[in-house]
This record gives sequence, C-alpha cells and structure tokens, in this order.
Amino acid sequence: MSTIQIATIPSEIDRCFPVMRQLRPMLVAEEFVGRIQTQQAEGYQLAFLESDGEIVSVAGFRMQTLLWSGKTLYVDDLVTDEAARSKGHGESMITWLIALAKEAGCTTFMLDSGTHRHEAHAFYFRHGLRISDYHFKLSL
Repeated sequence: MSTIQIATIPSEIDRCFPVMRQLRPMLVAEEFVGRIQTQQAEGYQLAFLESDGEIVSVAGFRMQTLLWSGKTLYVDDLVTDEAARSKGHGESMITWLIALAKEAGCTTFMLDSGTHRHEAHAFYFRHGLRISDYHFKLSL
C-alpha cells in the first residue's frame, strides 16, 4: 500500500535523503535535515510516498503568489527512486501534487527541470506540462 505524507519531523526528513540524493547528488547527509528545516521556515514542504515501508518518491514544493501567475504551486524537487521507477509512484506523486494545488486554489502548477533530464521531460509532457519559459541563473 502507498501513502503520501508531508515530512514534518527530523526522522521523516532524514528518511527522504537517499531518494533526494539521486536528484541532488551534491547534498551532504549530515546537512540535509537542517537545510530542509530552514526551507520549511520559508514555506517549503517535503512530501514523500512510502510503499511497503520504503520511501520511493519525494517532492519538495512551495505555494506562493507570483505577480504573473497568481497563486502557484512550485515544485522545487521531484524524484522517484531509480529502483522503483515505472511502477506508478511518480504518477501518484505528480497527481497528488496537482490535486493539492487545485484544492488550495492555485491557478498555476509549475516546476523547473534540468536540461539533461530527458526521461523526466517526457514524463512531464505526458502529464500535460509544457515548456513556457527559460530559467536563467548566476552562481554567486
């Protein structure tokens, strides 16, 4: 049986690390909980999908109101464990996130995805997401 929950305590956050690290390999285990808690104070939420006692998918997201898009659910991080892909877990997570956005009265659902993540892009296209912008960054 699969369930999606929000990680609110350090032990739940910590359990999400191995899956999140597959998306964000630069993360350091000893810093993960603290970094998530800092983001949580800024409105970030960490959802996890557990199946048969194992975390198989995680999503970091926030709700915010933007001038150009109104109330928006923005997904910072979305990843399914490599060993558990193509089993419907990613489908469950993105469907849950979109439903949450609608329930919260959001008018927009969006995420950014690295240009090299071609399989993820195909997944997003199948779920009705479309490329609408370029995302620019400057490392400081």
